[in-house]
Amino acid sequence: MLLLFVAPWPAAAAPVVLVVGDSLGTAFGLEPREGWVAQLGERLADRGFPHRVVNASISGDTTQGGVARLPRALRVHEPDTVVIELGGNDGLRGYPIERMRANLESMITMSRDAGANVLLVGVTIPPNYGPDYRRRFTRAYETLADKHGVPLVVFAIEEVAERDGMLQADGVHPTAAAQGWMLDIIWSQLEGLVTAR
Repeated sequence: MLLLFVAPWPAAAAPVVLVVGDSLGTAFGLEPREGWVAQLGERLADRGFPHRVVNASISGDTTQGGVARLPRALRVHEPDTVVIELGGNDGLRGYPIERMRANLESMITMSRDAGANVLLVGVTIPPNYGPDYRRRFTRAYETLADKHGVPLVVFAIEEVAERDGMLQADGVHPTAAAQGWMLDIIWSQLEGLVTAR
C-alpha cells in the first residue's frame, strides 16, 4: 500500500500592527506592560483580532530617526498597519516644521508603498513655544492627514495636564493612569483600519 504524506499548508502569519514612536510609545517611566501599546495588544486579542503588535518605539526619537529606521522595520515585520507616533521631540527641540512634515510624509509614503494602512498620531506642544510655531506644528499633522487620506489622532497635552494624576512628575510624560485613555483615543481611529483588513 502506497502512503502519501502531504505537508500541511503553513499557517498564515498573524497580521502585524507596527508602532513607530517615541517616549509615548515606550511608556517612558513605566513598566512596558503598562503602556498603551502593550494594552493595544491585549485589546486586539480580547476582541478576537488575530493581529500581533510590534513596538518599534524609541524614547527621544525624532521624525528623522523614524525615517532612517522604518525601511528595515517594514522589511522585517511586513506590517498590515503602521502607527506613526513621532514629531513631539522635533517640536520640543524647535526643529523646522517643514523638515518634520517632510519626514512624516516620507514615512507615510514608505508604509503605503509596503502595502500597509497608516494611522498618524501627533501631540500638541506647550504654549511657551509661541502661538505661531505651535499652530503651524499642529497644522502639519492635519495637512498630512488630509493630503494622504489617513486617520489622525492628536493628543492635546493640556487635556492630559488638566486631569489629576495623568502626568508624571516631569510634567511631560503620561502616567499609568493615562495609558488607557490614550489607547481609547487611538483605538477610535485604529479599529477601522484593522477591521478593514
